[in-house]
Amino acid sequence: RELGIETVAIFSDADRDSAYLELADEAYCVGPSRSAFSYLKIDRVISAAEVGNVEAIHPGYGFLAENAHFNEICRSCNIDFIGPSPEAMQMLGDKNHARAMAREAEVPVVPGSDGLLENESEALRIAHEIGFPVLIKAAAGGGGKGMRVVRDPGDLVRSFEAASREALAAFGDGSVYLERFLDSPRHIEIQVMGDSSGDVFHFGERECSIQRRHQKLIEEAPSPVLTPELRAEMGSAAVRAAQAVDYVGAGTVEFLFKDGEFYFLEMNTRLQVEHPVTEMVFGVDLVEIQLQVASGEPLTLSQDDLQPTGHAIECRITSENPLQGFLPSTGRIDYVRQPGGPGVRWDGGIIPGFEVGLHYDPLLGKLIVHAPSRDSAVRRMARALDELVIRGVETCVPFHRRVMDEPDF
Repeated sequence: RELGIETVAIFSDADRDSAYLELADEAYCVGPSRSAFSYLKIDRVISAAEVGNVEAIHPGYGFLAENAHFNEICRSCNIDFIGPSPEAMQMLGDKNHARAMAREAEVPVVPGSDGLLENESEALRIAHEIGFPVLIKAAAGGGGKGMRVVRDPGDLVRSFEAASREALAAFGDGSVYLERFLDSPRHIEIQVMGDSSGDVFHFGERECSIQRRHQKLIEEAPSPVLTPELRAEMGSAAVRAAQAVDYVGAGTVEFLFKDGEFYFLEMNTRLQVEHPVTEMVFGVDLVEIQLQVASGEPLTLSQDDLQPTGHAIECRITSENPLQGFLPSTGRIDYVRQPGGPGVRWDGGIIPGFEVGLHYDPLLGKLIVHAPSRDSAVRRMARALDELVIRGVETCVPFHRRVMDEPDF
């Protein structure tokens, strides 16, 4: 609306009463609640776009956001896909190819296999060369699926078969590779943005080390452990990785960080759920920049001018019960009270009357705070969590509140 752009929203039967539909200019149903028959049906998404006479599609965070085939179909239908080219997406979507690209761009990678593993014997040989523990990972994976930590040679064959089987079931591709397992590393990622003229800039880092089953729970910017020198070094490495594939749009280069060393993990070819913490400390709107880049405008930035100010923290508010092993919670939202005050932002998708089911990710909203220092940001987040009230389903708010009081954090 600020840019004068009209919007068309799509929804499934499960999302018929969602808050975002009231904000769009038009809305079209693309099918039943199951995503396989709605949000993942490319023909229905394209049909809605054509009926709405749209010029561009913003793919969001999930579903088809990193689907190169969908990207190609958008291009063939003369619809701009707000993101990188299908070719860049395809290359970076395969973790094995992405590792090879990173090596060529002189970006540090975790020691491991040079390519995909042909069999268990090859995996065992490489594991002995780099030393245990090792990590077997799906080439097409994500979210912890198709991933096994192997600490003992006797467990490798079983873990290899299990990871490959899980990867095939989840992604339709059982290919796996191997790398050294780093115990308790930090997860630090760099936000990059490229334009069609070949310029790529980075917007500093986000620390995303508070996770559960490889799913992020709390993110912050900047990282409490990076020096300005390390930030510049990691940022430069992320830019090289993006330039190696002629990257256009918003992307995130993820690194593992331990003992002052960083290693390329993967590159996400989309906007991240945690992008608000970057927006808060850099004073930018990444979605607005995405739209400008997609319309062919060059980035009018200076890397030296992109410096973080203050500290931001994001808590993902999910419909899960942390006191019962984060079991999913379903039900009808009866009441929502959003926190307010200086430096508090609520990006939420729920309103009273909304039915929370099991069809999609349990994310209900994101609570973000910004303050002059990390200590004050932690205190502000604790205050905001106390103000946030969601009735009708269990949420992870009590977990986040405990973390804010945790001395180690």
